[in-house]
Parts: sequence; C-alpha cells; structure tokens
Amino acid sequence: MLNRRKFLTNSAMLGAGAAVGSMPAFQAMAQEKTMRLYWWGTPNRAERTLGVAKLFEAANAGVKINGEVGGNDYWTKLTTMMAGGNAPDIYQLEPGRFADFARRGAALPLNDYLNKSIRTSKLAPGVLDLGTVDGKVTGMPLSLNAFALFYDTEAFKKAGLPPPSATTTWDDFAKISVELTKSIGKKNVWATGNCSRYLYAFQSWLTQRGKLLYTPEGAAGFTADDATAWYTYWNDLAKAGGCSSAEVQAMDKLLVDSNPMATGNAVMAIAFSNQLTAFQGVSKTPLAISSMPILNASAPSGLFYRPGLHWAIASTSKNPELAAKFIDYFINEPEAGKALQVERGVPVNTDIQALVQPSLDDVSKLTVEYIKSIEGRVGKYPPPVPLGASEFEERSFRPMADKVAFGQVSPKEAGEQLMADAKRILKI
Repeated sequence: MLNRRKFLTNSAMLGAGAAVGSMPAFQAMAQEKTMRLYWWGTPNRAERTLGVAKLFEAANAGVKINGEVGGNDYWTKLTTMMAGGNAPDIYQLEPGRFADFARRGAALPLNDYLNKSIRTSKLAPGVLDLGTVDGKVTGMPLSLNAFALFYDTEAFKKAGLPPPSATTTWDDFAKISVELTKSIGKKNVWATGNCSRYLYAFQSWLTQRGKLLYTPEGAAGFTADDATAWYTYWNDLAKAGGCSSAEVQAMDKLLVDSNPMATGNAVMAIAFSNQLTAFQGVSKTPLAISSMPILNASAPSGLFYRPGLHWAIASTSKNPELAAKFIDYFINEPEAGKALQVERGVPVNTDIQALVQPSLDDVSKLTVEYIKSIEGRVGKYPPPVPLGASEFEERSFRPMADKVAFGQVSPKEAGEQLMADAKRILKI
C-alpha cells in the first residue's frame, strides 16, 4: 500500500515517467511528451490512478505521465500553480467547485474533442450535462455518486438500536445520535461528527425544503432563517451530546482520513456514496450505507445523481490533445475500468459498469446497489455553482459553523452573517 507522505514527498517524480540522472535518459526524456496529472484522495486512489497512467503510457509510446497527489492543501496548491503559470495539464475537481474554475477560464472547453479524441457513445444519459457550464463542457465527469450516510453496523447491534434507513427523518436522526452516543459510552466518541460545516449536507437539507443552495443566476438560494435553522439543528445536537465536539469538528478537513468516523471519534458519517470503500478501509468493523435523513415522507429526498469528480484540462496546457486522449482512456478503456473499479464512484461508461460489476468486492457492490436503489427518489441536478462559490465555502460557510460550535456566535448571528457574506462574495 502506498502512503500519502511518500506521494507528497516524491510527487514530482511519480508515474512511470521518473527519470534518473544519466545523460542518455535525460536526452530521451527531452524527446518524450510529458504530461502532469494532479488529484487528491487516499493512497488507494493514488495506486489506481497511477495504474491507469502506466497503462496509458504503455499504449502510447513516448508519453510520460507525472502524477502528483495533494492533501489538505490541494486547493491552495492548485490555485498557486495556476497563478504562477504552472498548472498541471489535467487536474481533479469536485462538483462544488467545478463551475467556479470553469467560469474563471481555468478549464479548457472540451466540446471540440467530444466524439473525436473523447468518445461519448457509451456514456450514461445526461453525463455530459454534469460537466457543462454556460453551454460548454468544461470538465469530464468520472463517475456517478450521491449523498449518503455510512454507519458502523456493530455499534448499532451493541446498542440494540435500529440503523438509519430511507425513512429516517432529521428528528429521528437526532434522537438516534443521542441514544447511540450514550450506548457507546466512550470519551471523545460520538454517534456522528458535527456536519454543520458540510456544504453538501446543507444543500440536501435545503433541497428537502424546496430551496436551492445557489439560484441559476448565481445568488444564494436560501435565506438567513434557513441557515439559522441549519446551525441550530447541529448546535442543539452537540449540546445534547449526539455529535462531536468543536475541537474534533475543527480538525475535519473534508477528507476521508480527517473525518471523525475515520479518526475513531464517530460511528456515522454523512459523505458521498463512492467513499464507502475508503471509509471501510480505515474501519475495523463492517460499515453499511443508507441515504441521508429526510424532512418527512412527502418532502423531496434531497438526493440527486451527481458527478463523483471531474477531470479538467488546464486552459494553459501545452498538450490539450494528449490530455483529451488520456481522459478518453480513463473513462472508456476496459483495462482502465478494471483498474479503477468504483473507487471514484459508479463508472460513467455503461459498458464499463457492466464489465466491473462481477469483480467488485462486497463493499463496492454496496455502493453500486445504493446508487440503483435511489433511482426513484433522485431529483433534478442543481444549477452550476457561481463564481466565488469556493471562497464562500472556505472563508464563510465552514468557519461560521466552527464559530457556532465554539460558542463564538449564535446560530441566528451565523445565519445573518452567512447571508451577508454570500451577497459580498458570490459573483452574479
């Protein structure tokens, strides 16, 4: 198993394209086409991604892929590289930031490569829509996933409590969390983390109430009262002992390995369906998957199919055609599909879906089954995020949640400030 530190330390030399210091090797490198690939994720993702990079190299003589994996500082490093004119040829984005990068001109439109360098005939219906911003396909969705709730099956068995299900309401979830924490009876271990700082969870909460996180015009689609209700829910749950402390919450960097469930501080997690495999990899007990809590049986589920992640080609890439061919290989080539499995989510190519299904392990099969099980409950994919969405999340939404948790502001004050920040930061 490859470890994150090793990847970070040697990121410049990753991939089959690592040159050692002899003059003939250097001369050979000068004649080769070298391309940089940048992503974040677990060591498991790194192994799979580099595996595909090596397959691509083998199929394309004279091509070298240098893989670079980021950690907690991924977004800072990416924007710094872009500002310095040193952006990777291909970089990974997530749906909450994808449109922001596209509208800043940082991602190359792919329309000229579709049905040419990038085959699209086997993509699931609507996939390209998930990579479209302002009429242009500026990122290629790599997988399909959805919001989900993971839980430790042994914790519920020991507590004698029914696990969460598709009919669990937010009120039910709060009661379960308090009872489960009491049953666990361990210091610094709660039923769940404090999810008030997860913008995607807030988005689902809003959708269940007929609201949007962002309007099609790019403004906030919620009110100060909506935000206050969100912060109040988690603040009340924390006071009742049902979710993690402010100190533990603040350590969560929205990565699997920093999530309270992964650090041993919680036995449930609100996350993305494709992350089940990664969470199971750091759990000593079996995990299961369910959908997020609902408002009530008659309200929208708050679920929608979303791109697990995107590959984007930097607008400054010197090898855009090669980059497009790599993306095509990544999503359409059977050998690539076998290497990737469903680590990033259910493959967007329907033939690849059928190909990998029989070879999936039990945990991966749970992910695929979950995606299929919510088919009748998913709603419409929301509008693309506006310019400033990344800044809004990083500098307002998450810090505001932490301020509430530490008692620095009230939920009402947080809701009002969040709206003021949205009006100031979001570019309409």
